[in-house]
Amino acid sequence: EYPFHRRVSGFTSSLRTSSDETFIPTSADRASGLHRPHQKPAILRKISAAQQLSASEVVTHLGQTVVLASGTLSVLLHCEAVGNPKPTISWAKNGEEVKYNDRLLLQPDDSLQILAPVEADVGFYACNASNALGSDSVSIAVTLAGKPLIKASRATVINTESPAVTVDIGSMLKTIQKVNVSINCQVAGVPEAKVTWFKNKVKLSSTHHLHNGLLLIANVSLSDQGLYSCKASNLHGEVTESSQLLVLEPPRPLPYLEDLTAVLSSAGPSTHSVLTSPSGTKLTVSPGTSALIGCAVDGHPTPNITWLNSGKPLSLRHQLLAAGRILQILNVSDSTDGEFSCLAQNEAGSLTQVTTLAVQEYRWSVDKLAACSASCGHRGLQLPQLRCLLDGTEVNASYCGETPKPSLQPIACNRKDCPSRWMVTSWSPCTRSCGGGMQTRRVTCQRLTAKGVSVPVSNEACAQVSKHPVDTQSCNRQPCVEWAASSWGQCNGPCIGPRLAVQHRQIFCQTKDGTSVSSDQCSSLPRPLSTQNCWTDVCGVHWRVSLWTVCTATCGNYGFQSRRVDCVHIRTNKPVMEHHCSWRPRPANWQRCNITPCENGTLLRGGEAEWCRIRKERGVVSQKCSTGPR
Repeated sequence: EYPFHRRVSGFTSSLRTSSDETFIPTSADRASGLHRPHQKPAILRKISAAQQLSASEVVTHLGQTVVLASGTLSVLLHCEAVGNPKPTISWAKNGEEVKYNDRLLLQPDDSLQILAPVEADVGFYACNASNALGSDSVSIAVTLAGKPLIKASRATVINTESPAVTVDIGSMLKTIQKVNVSINCQVAGVPEAKVTWFKNKVKLSSTHHLHNGLLLIANVSLSDQGLYSCKASNLHGEVTESSQLLVLEPPRPLPYLEDLTAVLSSAGPSTHSVLTSPSGTKLTVSPGTSALIGCAVDGHPTPNITWLNSGKPLSLRHQLLAAGRILQILNVSDSTDGEFSCLAQNEAGSLTQVTTLAVQEYRWSVDKLAACSASCGHRGLQLPQLRCLLDGTEVNASYCGETPKPSLQPIACNRKDCPSRWMVTSWSPCTRSCGGGMQTRRVTCQRLTAKGVSVPVSNEACAQVSKHPVDTQSCNRQPCVEWAASSWGQCNGPCIGPRLAVQHRQIFCQTKDGTSVSSDQCSSLPRPLSTQNCWTDVCGVHWRVSLWTVCTATCGNYGFQSRRVDCVHIRTNKPVMEHHCSWRPRPANWQRCNITPCENGTLLRGGEAEWCRIRKERGVVSQKCSTGPR
């Protein structure tokens, strides 16, 4: 129904992997043996109708489309190439090397012959010519009269450098951003097939693709990722091939790492943190503390992170947190310092970030001198200033407590004659202790030499430097005061002993002329007594006691006896108020007696009866008293 020489729309161009040729010889050139210099291979394209040698045999050159019919017994595909050295010819079908057998034959002139073609032979056949200088490739479509055919590839293409890339439909393409991507959908079919493009199953408008089944995606970004499908359809059916486009982003550094902030907040105060960077960072810590090193990177797909210590794999004692983005180093010591680097890698590239971990070392430094102890004379000394340093910065000296101190040798300084200056002696004692006196001192002008000798000089030499100091001044200008006392009061205070009482007087401070002043002005003087003991007949008293009365009981627990106690005057023997005798303890005026068990049947004695009477008057009921005498 369809002639063999019919060309299918969308398949007029060939796939070229070599650069443009500068010379394509003609048949006459080859026949005449024209000598040519070395050149890359070039396959001859003949745009002419396919030749039908017989009803059952088809012969065609590259760049054509072969449509198989039911009576086709043989198809011969010619491939002519030039180049110096002579190119080597190989054949591939749908991107895979042709496996020759008794039906697929490689002829001596490098033509490919297909005997008794069947539906399985349908596809795109590519002739590849190569030599040491390069290669060239041209394809031809072999199809049936019916359902369209799409040239598809199953290759995975990764582009990380080129500004433009072209792939066949069916390929997996991974590329960096800002690249121009072309997806080639080569279609063969009779009648002519219509090509439609889709992205993620959504039809693309005509502005997204060019003619002849080539889709162009300019300046690719992350939003262009997706599944791109090419659908070829005609009256006999349709076929679809798809390519996955993944946009790559090389690893790049980030200014912060949220995971590091979260881990650091849960760690103790002895944990320090730092982020790696391409230019390198530094973290200085104390021995025994912990360190968190973060690798803040981003990229698409997410980079894989590998940690190294001085270019070597990490030891097992280190821990990785936050999916490997944080390196935790516990108990830092001298053996764990050095350079730590994180290598971030994905299909788009790699990035190395570095930090240096330094263990703090406290040491004494004597690189500075203290100020000279004197500006002139012979005693000026300068001691080296001992400082505790940490990484070149001065810290509290306690941090260097375990480090031996270096020996310090004083250095002589400012050993020179001093300028002339006034020298003064101490003030003489004041001529008066109060009321205003005078005191003097000696003032001379002297110069101290570098040898420590004080040399007298004229007063004019010192007067040029400073004013002459005073040599006389008043002193003890406070008024003269003394303690004064009133007469003693009567000896009628409380008795403190036999005939002994206390008397009082007033003490006050006054000037020599009798003017009373504040007691504070006499505080430096010994203060007279304001009280003293005195003799008085009123206190000639003592306690007088009578004899004990007869015990109120002969046995039991209720016997007692009493006596009279009075405070009486020694001379008159008359009772007086008891407080006059309070300076001595008052004797007891009653006591228990005859506290012994009574025999059975013994009657209540007077003591028990008296005891019961007293309890009854007080309203206290006693069973022993209520029963009466036995």
